[in-house]
Amino acid sequence: MTQSLQIQVVGAGAWGTALAIQAAQAGHAVTLCARSAEVAQRLAAERVNTAYLPGAAFPASLVVAHDAGPALASADLHIIGTPMAGLREALRRLPAAASVFWLCKGFEAGTGRLGHEIAREVGPQLRVGVLSGPSFAQEVAAGRPTALVAASRDEDLAQLAVSALHSERLRIYTSGDPVGVEVGGAVKNVLAIAVGICDGLGQRDDAPLAPGLNARAALITRGLAEMMRLGLALGAQPDTFMGLSGLGDLVLTATGDLSRNRRVGLALAQGRSLPEVLADLGHVAEGVYSAPTVLARAKALGVEMPITAAVVALLDGRLTPWAAVEQLMGRDARAESERL
Repeated sequence: MTQSLQIQVVGAGAWGTALAIQAAQAGHAVTLCARSAEVAQRLAAERVNTAYLPGAAFPASLVVAHDAGPALASADLHIIGTPMAGLREALRRLPAAASVFWLCKGFEAGTGRLGHEIAREVGPQLRVGVLSGPSFAQEVAAGRPTALVAASRDEDLAQLAVSALHSERLRIYTSGDPVGVEVGGAVKNVLAIAVGICDGLGQRDDAPLAPGLNARAALITRGLAEMMRLGLALGAQPDTFMGLSGLGDLVLTATGDLSRNRRVGLALAQGRSLPEVLADLGHVAEGVYSAPTVLARAKALGVEMPITAAVVALLDGRLTPWAAVEQLMGRDARAESERL
């Protein structure tokens, strides 16, 4: 095993908890920081996160705390597992030159910033990166084989993530393109809602001509092209979108039964209202909150994103699920190499 590291995981949701479990099992000194003293006390007493990862027992060495405190100011690695809305505040609380990766995927509501842009504003001296890829927290916590990508322009920092998390069951690959990795992670959530809508319509008894598996394949393919257009406009490398955080994460999130964003689309296709769907979900579906911001950022750059536009219109109540799919599948014919 590599040298033991002191690791602080901020955010005791599903993802933060799953990676804290894996890092502790690898022999590192890990502290999982919960959002409140009450939550921290419950997790420490029960030694399992019943709200997000029932059945995934904590290793004996995993420490649970409410606040990082001064003792962890010098942690070798900080991992932020909050939703995108909490990233800015979490970064503000870190030491000036801390080494940090975040797990959240999306654009910040209001500002339209990606994680690396937020970090540049909040802490220019921070050593930063993003950890992403096709992964469900439940499977990571259970030790099922998973591959992730640690992306940072700081090569030594990316290697630090490998030292902290790489194992026989959790493979960590490195990338020097955090922009592409972040765009992939943000846009795939929006596209997963669209694919969920498409699949959900196909499950309805009152829609005999509803889209099927052929339409799903077309939607995922066109969605990947849409994701790439935005990424290239923001300075990403094209090869990134053919990797784990692009195509890999898109396929998993758009088709996997554990995907919250996919479940939102499935439920909307059954005629349920968005507030009702989100209330029943009980967890954050980042695609719902990211979709308007993704579209706004694309429009500002002159990037065409018809799938994202249809999802936003549906979430706003301006399109029905059936009208959204018909609009996408009824676009004018053109050369595939021109624009999907």
